[in-house]
Amino acid sequence: MEAVSDEFHKEYYKNLYSFVREEYSKTIVYPPAEDIFNALHLTPLSEVKAVILGQDPYFNEHQAHGLCFSVLPDVLPKDIPPSLKNIYQELHDDLGCYIPDNGYLEKWARQGVLLLNTVLTVRAHQPASHQNKGWEQFTDAIISAVNDVDRPVVFMLWGSPARRKKAMLNNPKHLYLEAPHPSPLSAYRGFFGCRHFSKCNEFLKKNGATPIDWQIENIR
Repeated sequence: MEAVSDEFHKEYYKNLYSFVREEYSKTIVYPPAEDIFNALHLTPLSEVKAVILGQDPYFNEHQAHGLCFSVLPDVLPKDIPPSLKNIYQELHDDLGCYIPDNGYLEKWARQGVLLLNTVLTVRAHQPASHQNKGWEQFTDAIISAVNDVDRPVVFMLWGSPARRKKAMLNNPKHLYLEAPHPSPLSAYRGFFGCRHFSKCNEFLKKNGATPIDWQIENIR
């Protein structure tokens, strides 16, 4: 958060704060307010090794908790969102990870994987309802701060919105990986078989960093 503390004093952020505060006061918004910045709290800039970008938080009850693609531990296996199921399938095919019984990705965040949505809040059952309110400017500042760090970082850019961020990324120390989104609508177009997880670990090892243990363990 310190790396982007200047953003909190800018006019757009004051407007965003007022908008979000009002939304929480009059309707249901996800994630819970105390979880909005979980990605930044769990993966401080000094520890970032990899970045995965999402768009909006999940907009159904009891899923979103501030990490893109992740859901709370008590979400049943049958209710794990389809995009995350496809991420698990690619992990299985790429690294041999077993497919776990939960969608809780905090383990990745604690190892240095910044799981950042480009919009950090959403109205219940209304996808994209908090887009173009200022969150994009704030998360662009986070992405720029990561781009500027003086050590190798892997950016995994899945889907068109994430891939458009490539224009901001210009640090020759980093690795930029692009693929279609893991959504069932597009995963078959090249997300499956992209091998981003093994490529990430090979790059980290080559640069003297500890690779990510991508295996999410069963909890049931």
